[in-house]
Amino acid sequence: MKLRLGMIGGGQGAFIGAVHRHAAALDGLYELVAGAFSSNPETSKASGQLLGLAADRVYGSYEELIAREKALPETERVQVLSIVTPNHLHFAPAKLALENGFHVILDKPMTFSLAEAKELQAVAAASNGHFCLTHTYTGYPMVKEARQLVASGELGTIRKAYVEYPQGWLSNFEEGSSDNKQAAWRTDPARSGVAGAMGDIGTHAFNLLEYVTGLSVTQLCADINTVVPGRKLDDDGAVLLRLAGGASGVLVATQVAAGEENNVRLRVYGDKGGLEWQQVDANTLQVKWLDRPTEIRRAGTGYVSSYARHNTRTPAGHPEGYLEAFANLYRNFALSLQAELGGKSASAEALDYPSIEEGVRGMAFIENVIASGRSDQKWTEFTV
Repeated sequence: MKLRLGMIGGGQGAFIGAVHRHAAALDGLYELVAGAFSSNPETSKASGQLLGLAADRVYGSYEELIAREKALPETERVQVLSIVTPNHLHFAPAKLALENGFHVILDKPMTFSLAEAKELQAVAAASNGHFCLTHTYTGYPMVKEARQLVASGELGTIRKAYVEYPQGWLSNFEEGSSDNKQAAWRTDPARSGVAGAMGDIGTHAFNLLEYVTGLSVTQLCADINTVVPGRKLDDDGAVLLRLAGGASGVLVATQVAAGEENNVRLRVYGDKGGLEWQQVDANTLQVKWLDRPTEIRRAGTGYVSSYARHNTRTPAGHPEGYLEAFANLYRNFALSLQAELGGKSASAEALDYPSIEEGVRGMAFIENVIASGRSDQKWTEFTV
């Protein structure tokens, strides 16, 4: 049975809302039945009409959506709420949804501040709701394979990790254009928070590194820059990392690398071998050995782990990309909820999606990185 889905944000003109809807629809596990798609009631109504929703299930605010959906019979009301608003509008609807018994899928970063993230974590713990955070890159099959390879110990003791996320779309003062809504809110401290690039894409890089290595960052040393004149938040930065167990790492996130798109790249090295994955060739994982030739592992093949197979839909050689990785988060969340509703235990593969703990660490990363960048101290403790 499909899960009934509602959406907050993501109306006409919004980029990420359509991505979430495609991801939710890909496996046929959700049915979009309601929404509050904009803070403007007329825009919300028009967006709902375009999506073919019943007029009485399209609301003018998230408060109205939650109140009226909760009043419906349990067999009709929304079960999962997908929240795809700008950062400053994450906490309040997510908190209200969890308090009223709805499950939540939330775009990253989780909240506007670490204090909000901790409060939301407490609310989630006290509720019966489940929570998924859309750190897309953990949904790729060969990222799953990389994590399992590290966890198996085949690479030995992890010593070094590099993760980079270069973009070029903010190489100019794009927020000066009234047509670029994405640039406007992502570079606005009142809507984005204390970080620009480090909050927008640095959190993805940080989450990817911790996810694959299985190691937590314990200390960092950050160089944070604002390159484009007039910009209010960082658009470039690099961070030295110290990880639990003695490994070290380097994280680079920039939005002023002219000509780059979303070239996410991860390298992890142990004392026996290393691995490399990048989004431009997402179906490939390179495994490099100290004493034998490099392996090329491919998605869709019979030799990959159960986690990689579980998150692959097509035979080897058929590329799966960003939308499929995004959909894997929705799919795994749905499978875990459906198992619970059916009185069963979800598989470990289905339970492998980012949750509230990753959200709290992501917000801690943002605040620690910005504090380090402003500090004269070389190394600072990573505090949560």
